Amino acid sequence: MSSAVPRNSDTQPDVRRALELAMQLMPIAGRSGQEVPVADFVRRELVRAGAAPSDLATDSAHRRTPGGGQMGNLVLKLPGTVRGPRRMLSAHLDTVPICVGSQPQRKGDLIRSANPVTGLGADDRAGVAVILNTALEILERGLPHPPLTFCWFVQEEIGLHGSRCLTKSLLGKPAMAFNWDGGSPAKLTVGATGGYRLAIEILGLASHAGNSPEWGVSAIAIAALAIADLQRSGWHGDVRKGRQHGTCNVGVIQGGDATNVVTDRVSIRAEARSHQPRFRQRIVAQIEKAFQAAAAEVKNAAGATGSIKIDGRLDYESYRLSDREPCVRAAAEAVRITGREPELAVTNGGLDANWLVRHGIPTVSLGCGQLHPHTTSEALLVPDFEDACRIALHLATDANLR
Repeated sequence: MSSAVPRNSDTQPDVRRALELAMQLMPIAGRSGQEVPVADFVRRELVRAGAAPSDLATDSAHRRTPGGGQMGNLVLKLPGTVRGPRRMLSAHLDTVPICVGSQPQRKGDLIRSANPVTGLGADDRAGVAVILNTALEILERGLPHPPLTFCWFVQEEIGLHGSRCLTKSLLGKPAMAFNWDGGSPAKLTVGATGGYRLAIEILGLASHAGNSPEWGVSAIAIAALAIADLQRSGWHGDVRKGRQHGTCNVGVIQGGDATNVVTDRVSIRAEARSHQPRFRQRIVAQIEKAFQAAAAEVKNAAGATGSIKIDGRLDYESYRLSDREPCVRAAAEAVRITGREPELAVTNGGLDANWLVRHGIPTVSLGCGQLHPHTTSEALLVPDFEDACRIALHLATDANLR
């Protein structure tokens, strides 16, 4: 094993092959928890390029996620041919439901789904293709590289469950990681918010809505009062209290079967986010307070009230990397090699990087040229995707990064 090699800034990936991989990956159905067909495609390509089956593994993350799933995270681990700390490249396998049925079609520098009712699925099959192509380049061309781990996560879209529940021992102790998701390849996401989700069950009392509404306790009325209170008091939507900032959203309401019945059960799903953990806890406390107060307010003719049951969990904690973190500096250098200027960003969304950082692996997230994800207008900008491939190969093969 050599102790040093020249920088590989002149090493260029086969971007045509990479784009073809993306075009093949995007039509594959692979919603969260149903990623096996996508992982099988990745695995076949790796083995065809010379990866030893013993270098590939899947963990049991899906056995620990809230909804289960078909499989865990897919990991390829390669020993280094040059000395250096291990680094990891990652992306997520799953797409959102609107992307099932995608028919990718290129027109000029943009790729969109020819099926008007589906998204493209570039989030995150473009990322899957970027790191897959990087692994194929190394395997097929015998490029010098330090120890490498490639990881394709499951269940990112429904709460970062794959990265949260990963078997860390399979990764080989990477010192840094680079995660490909949405947006520009020049955008280096170095921080992200933390998110907390709540499942709220409201139990009221049923009665005939025409003959005896006074004996009912409406779970819908309780929900309406609670949400209205949060909205009026500034605890719903964009939440700003002094110098503290976060968000709150009641996103799902389910309940009721008929107009002639006072509804006795409503299920609600809500979330709170903030870069400030204590303020996020305060938002959660306000949500709980509003629903409990509303339940106490709605009474029937006998003075009976409904009840509230709230289950909550932390989906992911916030993080912020220093601009001087080695992975941040390495990613910035790789972006500059493509002729672009890196842009450091902090997002109000969640990323697999949230959990990788929590697991002790400093991680920068980069984009692959995806536009308007999770919509039927989703597109992939080809020049951005090609630059993402160049950045990834540089980060995987430059042995001088520390």
